[in-house]
Amino acid sequence: MNVFDRYAPFIREYIYRSGWQNLRAVQNAAGDAIFGTEENVLLTASTASGKTEAAFFPILTLLDEDPPKTVGVLYIAPLKALINDQFGRLEELCEEEDIPVWRWHGDVAQSRKRALLRRPSGILQITPESLESLMINKHMEIPSLFGDLRFIVIDEIHSLLRADRGLQTFCLIERLCALAGCSPRRIGLSATIGDPEEAGRFLAAGSGRGTVIPKFDGGREIWRLSMEHFYNSPPQADEGRAVPPDILPLEEPSDTAPRAADPGIGFIFEHTRGKKCLVFTNSREECESVCQSLRQYCEANREPDRFLIHHGNLSASYRESAESDMKDDDSLMSVCATATLELGIDIGRLERAFQIDAPFTVSGFLQRMGRTGRRGDPSEMWFVMREDHWEARAMLPDSIPWYLIQGIALVQLYLEERFVEPPRTDRLPYSLLYHQTMSTLASCGEMTAAELASRVLPLSCFRRIGPEDYRVLLRHLLEIGHIERTENGGLIVGLAGERIVSDYKFYAVFRENVEYTVRSGPEQLGTIVKPPPVGDKIAIAGRVWVVEDVDHKRREVYCSPVKGNIPAYFGDVAGDIHTRILERMYRVLSEDLSYPYLMPHAVCRLADARDTFRKSLMSERPLVHLGGKMWALFPWLGSYAFLALERFLKLRCARRLGLKGLNSSRPYYMQFTLQVSEAEFYEIVCEEAERDLDPLELVYPKENPVFEKYDEFVPEELVRKGFALGVLDTEGMKSRVLGWRRFLDGPEE
Repeated sequence: MNVFDRYAPFIREYIYRSGWQNLRAVQNAAGDAIFGTEENVLLTASTASGKTEAAFFPILTLLDEDPPKTVGVLYIAPLKALINDQFGRLEELCEEEDIPVWRWHGDVAQSRKRALLRRPSGILQITPESLESLMINKHMEIPSLFGDLRFIVIDEIHSLLRADRGLQTFCLIERLCALAGCSPRRIGLSATIGDPEEAGRFLAAGSGRGTVIPKFDGGREIWRLSMEHFYNSPPQADEGRAVPPDILPLEEPSDTAPRAADPGIGFIFEHTRGKKCLVFTNSREECESVCQSLRQYCEANREPDRFLIHHGNLSASYRESAESDMKDDDSLMSVCATATLELGIDIGRLERAFQIDAPFTVSGFLQRMGRTGRRGDPSEMWFVMREDHWEARAMLPDSIPWYLIQGIALVQLYLEERFVEPPRTDRLPYSLLYHQTMSTLASCGEMTAAELASRVLPLSCFRRIGPEDYRVLLRHLLEIGHIERTENGGLIVGLAGERIVSDYKFYAVFRENVEYTVRSGPEQLGTIVKPPPVGDKIAIAGRVWVVEDVDHKRREVYCSPVKGNIPAYFGDVAGDIHTRILERMYRVLSEDLSYPYLMPHAVCRLADARDTFRKSLMSERPLVHLGGKMWALFPWLGSYAFLALERFLKLRCARRLGLKGLNSSRPYYMQFTLQVSEAEFYEIVCEEAERDLDPLELVYPKENPVFEKYDEFVPEELVRKGFALGVLDTEGMKSRVLGWRRFLDGPEE
């Protein structure tokens, strides 16, 4: 098929206007799949490869040939920023053909939403949470909005493959299609899919179609990669040591950070001057701290502020201002950001990305790297790994630079194996089952228990949950007043449930903290948790503010700007680190391979870590003696298998081992005291692992392990079951422990 000739005339004209000489490989492959089949399509190609156009050119062509009577395309994206970015691109593409492009999320004016309801047509862009709101609050409008829906495009689908939010999205898709009586094809887009076949099955679940995954030559990726290590105070790792002559910084510093500056942040300050950069952090707190420091360096150097900030707790005005500045090719501002700028947004000719410490996933690394190199230049990322000097009396595990080793492992896993984290499809999502039960009742009104079960349980993500578990949930919800039985015997949302469902935060299934809106005069800055008392200071929007008043009833904080530097707090963030990353970290420490992207400090710090690794015998076995009865265990397991091992040792093995005082630094190591020898440790844990193990045994007595957002409303027996069978990686843990049989004869000579 000549895909270009198959495109609608207005698409071909758009391509001519854009000055494209030919179609990219992904666009030809997508055209063949969308024009040539009736299946779902999963497009996996590198960032900035043209996936969006690859999907929408054939989709819009088909809509142009046979215009739908309602919204024809539903585009679901995980971030409002991504929707805002794609909105402009799609509007430009569609304006000549008069195909409307609509947005529906919390920052969109009600007048625009009413206009869509009056004239359903074109393309609707929406987040999962806004789609949930639409399903509840506009239930009767769904058939008229989507009765002739042809396509559902799910952007950055990889971000939805490992958590409840993705399962929620596909529940909503299935519910919408059943209610509207439509059967649209699904088109998934991503630059970072670890297991395309599994992701294709995830995409297709409940659709009645298969998934086509086009194969094509995506071309050669070119990266400029740098990784440097900094102690937070002198001396640095290479001081007074010879560094190979070919290990040099990518460029000489162009200015000087203030004296006594944090060396890692000073390094970033020096190498962002005169450039447009992104500075990624792994938390909103660190994002605020880094931005404060960089702005203070500008002030100390008497130069204009050249740093912006972008994260999920900032107000829409702050976030959109940062996005707008970054899209301006003449701007030389840099943005401190979290994952909110990780996905898909085209922010112009971005010259360089910095990553402070290692991200949790290979996928996150690739997405952040992919923000750069969008105008024909290579992608460029500089890692900045930081740590404190450890005290002389610190124990062995503290002397390993875990973030540096993790960063190297992430890079090497992708370079050597193209590994990216696979979907998590084996969970028992009882929290989501509660959520979708309440959402279905809230939108549909009174139902019998059988009717409700027939709407909810067949949703593909609940395939592992049986009718008996659902009866347990419904009986519990009746007991706590979240649902009520009517005189006719039907079920409706109860008074207690109404308070949950009517709160706008119900639309999201990811856990949130209780937040307070922060205001300075008429300006809304964003939100924080745990507001301090009047007179104390807070950090938000990259600046420091003094609290003038706190209205707890309205959850509002009023403040004014002051100078200073204090930590911010937006709530806890958990990391999901895959076992393959920990296993590659072990290899980083045990091999003699040099990595060309390491800079001088990092080269020396890695050499120190490898020396410690060998001398401590960490290289030979997982259990290392720290002195006296204190031991350290290095299992090299990912987050959920590590968590299972902690519980296995405490609940199955502690009495026989005489194990006490277990403390963990997840998922790197755990420390404890033992009353047995090293050989006896391996013997006992292997014996216990060989016995039958019900994962429920790894839940502590009387523990109710609330893990997901709505677990608190789920019966305790289901919460325990969901945690044990759906969160803990018991099989991965047992496999690793049984591999320790080789140490049963004691230390290797």
